[in-house]
Amino acid sequence: MSDGESTLADQQGKFTQVVKDGNKVPDVEWIPGRILLSDKRIVLASNQGKRTIPLSKVSTIKTKDDASQPFANVTSYLSLQVGNDVTLVAPKDHEEFEHELYSAVLDGEVVITKHPAVKGGVIQDAEWQKGRMAVDEDQIGLALADGSFVEVEVDDVGDLSRNRGDVLDTERLFIEVEHTVGNTAVETHISGNQRHVNILAGLLGSNQATDPDDVDLSEREQEVLMALYSGVSPFQIPQFVGMDVETVEQIYDQLIEQGILEIERERREVELKARGRNVASEAMGEE
Repeated sequence: MSDGESTLADQQGKFTQVVKDGNKVPDVEWIPGRILLSDKRIVLASNQGKRTIPLSKVSTIKTKDDASQPFANVTSYLSLQVGNDVTLVAPKDHEEFEHELYSAVLDGEVVITKHPAVKGGVIQDAEWQKGRMAVDEDQIGLALADGSFVEVEVDDVGDLSRNRGDVLDTERLFIEVEHTVGNTAVETHISGNQRHVNILAGLLGSNQATDPDDVDLSEREQEVLMALYSGVSPFQIPQFVGMDVETVEQIYDQLIEQGILEIERERREVELKARGRNVASEAMGEE
């Protein structure tokens, strides 16, 4: 490594190039070797030679972690796009390397944020303002110009979409990130440098919840779900929706079984999971 360059990770693993100059590489094979990550570059070293990928040239990062559909018997790897080339990297400790990589690219970068853009399904009048990112092991922190601090847990992201519109009097790409603050579903909109927005979308979308179209809820289940989504306390749900406590308890059990709710602490104190917020948002949009 050069002077002033810090080593962040040094692991054994596998890597391969799957797209070169915009064309798919035929007969892709994993190459075993050493994967080094610094705050400036990734170095892929094997008995076939050494290849360097400058972090400043990486335009997108995508995580693949699916044991049911492995690529050439490798279930966890990162896809890195540089120009018209795509390289897959599979370090031995995938999670540690992934965290260090996202931190190296995003930590300390300035973005433009609107928070909350939506709260409990209701559009808010928040203004766009600059903020600085901090990448933790399982969350993104946004220190905003007004002194507030927004935390977005990666596992808590229910829906993530891209949009383009007016951001501080300039048309920009931005992402709409649905997550929770306390027990209330909110949307945080994030814009800025297109490269950073694309890479941030890859991080926050890595554990995105299941499509809500595959969930079939009864009218009563939808009513309870939308009340929770709007910020009503679990203890106030029976009175709010006009059902007895036993009925609401049964609905909670059914929604927990479907992976839509999770028990937060004691009985009847439940919390919407990311999947549940997706379903509730979809149901509210159909009304």
